[in-house]
Amino acid sequence: MRHADYLQRRGQIEAYFDRTAVDAWARLTSDAPVGRVRASVRAGRDRMRGTLLSWLPTDLRGRRVLDAGCGTGALAVEAARRGAEVVAIDLSPTLVDLARQRQPSFDSGGRIDFRAGDMLDPALGHFDHVVGMDSLIHYEPADAVAVLADLAERTRHSVLFTFAPSNPALQIMKALGKLFPRGNRSPSIVPVAEQRLQQLIGTHPRLLAWDLQRSERVYSGFYTSQALELVRP
Repeated sequence: MRHADYLQRRGQIEAYFDRTAVDAWARLTSDAPVGRVRASVRAGRDRMRGTLLSWLPTDLRGRRVLDAGCGTGALAVEAARRGAEVVAIDLSPTLVDLARQRQPSFDSGGRIDFRAGDMLDPALGHFDHVVGMDSLIHYEPADAVAVLADLAERTRHSVLFTFAPSNPALQIMKALGKLFPRGNRSPSIVPVAEQRLQQLIGTHPRLLAWDLQRSERVYSGFYTSQALELVRP
């Protein structure tokens, strides 16, 4: 991995989600009324979360799951309801605190360990499944694949993640975003063509033992994301 690039980008993402965007994300991930644009993003994220959860076993008792970039914890809660032991980690301590406050009670035997920090911390241990929903979309493709390789080395069964599929609309939005001052905008999303991403994954020396399986794209107004499944045979 280009370690310096990853650390710099991680710092930008942490600053944005822990300071600039906390109120917006708290509202977006709640049941509070939102405008048309945010409503389309909320609906898209709900669909994507459902897709990723459908790729996990229905019964997760005895399984350890990493929710990498957990945000306010919605996916972690659903995995724990299936009986999983979930480590839910995010760069933003403020969002993690909100996730703890929102955590419901459940009788499935599952539990959630919410943490603020780096999803690549080796101290987190090993997992059966890793899910990274929209947590790699701000990194350059080579850095994102290096992150996947690091996570895969500590994962027994599957790594599920999303990326921003390259398309003209996203490229235009990215270009327009550069017109605004840096302090007023979020870290830019880095679109990548699925073929290129698959090529990077397929040739990475630490991912040769993994197979790319399911792929599904979600369109919902201002939200576009694509899920990929990496499975250890």
